[in-house]
Amino acid sequence: MPKPLIGVTTYLDQARWGVWDLPAALLPAAYPRLIRRSGGIAAMLPPDDPSAAAETVARLDGLVVAGGADVEPVRYGAEPDPRTGPPARERDAWELALIGAALEAEVPLLGICRGMQLLNVALGGTLVQHLDGHAEAVGVMGRHPVSPVPGTRYAALVPERTEVPTYHHQCVEVLGKDLIASAYAVDGTVEAIELPSPAWALGVQWHPEMGEDLRVTRALVAAAVRP
Repeated sequence: MPKPLIGVTTYLDQARWGVWDLPAALLPAAYPRLIRRSGGIAAMLPPDDPSAAAETVARLDGLVVAGGADVEPVRYGAEPDPRTGPPARERDAWELALIGAALEAEVPLLGICRGMQLLNVALGGTLVQHLDGHAEAVGVMGRHPVSPVPGTRYAALVPERTEVPTYHHQCVEVLGKDLIASAYAVDGTVEAIELPSPAWALGVQWHPEMGEDLRVTRALVAAAVRP
C-alpha cells in the first residue's frame, strides 16, 4: 500500500545559502524527518494563494500545519499586545484556508504549536498573546509535562503524563467551535485540542518533531491511509 502523502506548511522568509540571499520557503528538517519516521511521505506547502487551498488539500492524504510566527491578533478580533511578534499575513491567510479546506474535505489534520493556535482561531477561538514559562530561553527548546484528558483521542494515543519539547509564548484562551481540550500543562495551559470523532483533527502546543514520541504522528499517518 502506498505511503500517505502528508503536506507540511512552511515559513516564507529571507534566507542565505551558498552565494544566495533570497526569499525562501523554509521548513526545519525535523518536520519531514518526523513524517518519514511515522510512515508517511512529506510534501512542503509554501504560502500560496488561499484560493488554491481546496485543490491542494484534494491532492493530500493528510495535513500538518507547522510551528512559526505568532498569529496576527486581528484574526481573532484582538488588538496586538506589545509582546506579540510581527505578523506573517501571507502565511496566516494560506494556512487558515488550508485548515478550512482540510476540515471540509475531512482530510486528517495535525496542528503543531502555531498550527494548533491557528486551528483554534479558524474555528472562532481566541489566544492568550503572552505566556511565561513555556520556553527555556530565546532559541532554546524547553520541556515540561502535559497530562491527557481521559476519554479524548489524545488520551487514547498517549494515556500517561509525558514530558514534551516546548517553545511558545502564546496559547489557547477561548476554544473554537466544537473543539475540546485534550491535554493540559501543570499551570492549566491548554496543551492539546481536538475535534470529536469522526473528524481527525488534533492540535498540540508542543513540538513533536523535536522529540522521540511518534504516537501522535503515527496516528495521523494511519488516519491518512486511503481505503
